[in-house]
Amino acid sequence: MTRDFDLILVGATGFVGRLTAAHLAAEAPDGMRIALAGRSTERLERLREELPQSARHWPLLTVDVTDPGDAASLAGRAMAIATTVGPYAVYGFPLAQACADAGTHYADLTGEVLFVHRTVSELHERARASGAQIVHACGFDSVPSDLGVWLTARQARADGAGGLTDTELVVRRLRGGLSGGTIDSMRQQVLAVRADASAAQLLSDRDALSGNGSPDTVEQSATAQGRTERQAPQRRGRGLGPVRQEPGSDRWRVPFFMGSFNVPIVRRSHALTPTGYGPRFRYRELQDTGAGVRGAVRGAGTMAALAGVGVGLSLAPTRAVLDRLLPAPGQGPSPEQRARGAFLMEITAQSESGVTYRTMVGAPLDPGYNGTAVMLGQSALALAAGEGAGGGVLTPATALGEALVLRLRAHGFTLETETVAGGSRS
Repeated sequence: MTRDFDLILVGATGFVGRLTAAHLAAEAPDGMRIALAGRSTERLERLREELPQSARHWPLLTVDVTDPGDAASLAGRAMAIATTVGPYAVYGFPLAQACADAGTHYADLTGEVLFVHRTVSELHERARASGAQIVHACGFDSVPSDLGVWLTARQARADGAGGLTDTELVVRRLRGGLSGGTIDSMRQQVLAVRADASAAQLLSDRDALSGNGSPDTVEQSATAQGRTERQAPQRRGRGLGPVRQEPGSDRWRVPFFMGSFNVPIVRRSHALTPTGYGPRFRYRELQDTGAGVRGAVRGAGTMAALAGVGVGLSLAPTRAVLDRLLPAPGQGPSPEQRARGAFLMEITAQSESGVTYRTMVGAPLDPGYNGTAVMLGQSALALAAGEGAGGGVLTPATALGEALVLRLRAHGFTLETETVAGGSRS
């Protein structure tokens, strides 16, 4: 197909959008036709003036992505579109739908289960028919989790160790802040739950996004998971409530607050992979809060703070207070604060044959800002270059897999798998 552009970045003038535009300006290959899109021509012009000389010729497109006509026109002009315009449940569907219909590849930064569930239900078959790769969660939600588990399962299969069984991700290091856009997405999901009780059921279902996968994979996994959880719950360690001591260690852990979205994304990758990650595959995410008494206290404080924000966002009076205290959409930390950011995640998995694997995923980048700009930018460049596979509503692992792993490694990311007891590093 002949299109005007290889890639359009939508929402380019937002906080993460500007960072992504700067990354594309530095890393896009010569000759790639890139355009910047947003609601304000004036803001787009200011952004372009801030970019390196290589981007000064990029066309500027003024659009309203909530307008189906604008969205369709935009999708028809590009091979691939990357969008930072959220909350996606409010602003995202017309553009995703237009891309699915036009055969245009699409990447976003959503961390919203309800939005992805809608696109899976309504757009997967349309995107498959057109060849469009609709790739959600191309930032810190959920590239590290998704690629890390995918690498682990692939190594186990390559070693002849069978599928994965008990698999857990532990966040070992996390320095960086939440963006205003992420906060706004959380706010919109809380409001959706208050308006519709069925939304709460979807948010609590780890397989809420697993539709459209291999029927055998989904059925066998669900059956095996139910049987396994009844017979042998994963080791939680001693502790009180969600604050638990790591088995065999003096370190403490709590559920990772982004796991409520990352887990369904990883399980969608499992469902979409022809062989799956294993008929007894189970997955959860935790956050390390430190050792000893301080670690336990920090864990309790983390859970209390998350509960407070959740309750606060659900009630109008406290929501108004939090709106003044939390970052607003388009806001973010200074360059100096972002420069101190970093993250490191450790994935440990058992295989069906009893081999234990460990995968480390991390980067010396602020996860929600600079790191997310790299992840989205490289996902978009890979899609624009035709490095993706298949069609439908996909995940970073099932759409881009090895191509995205190689791109991120080239930009300083750690993505390494090893066999804990014997075997080789990959």
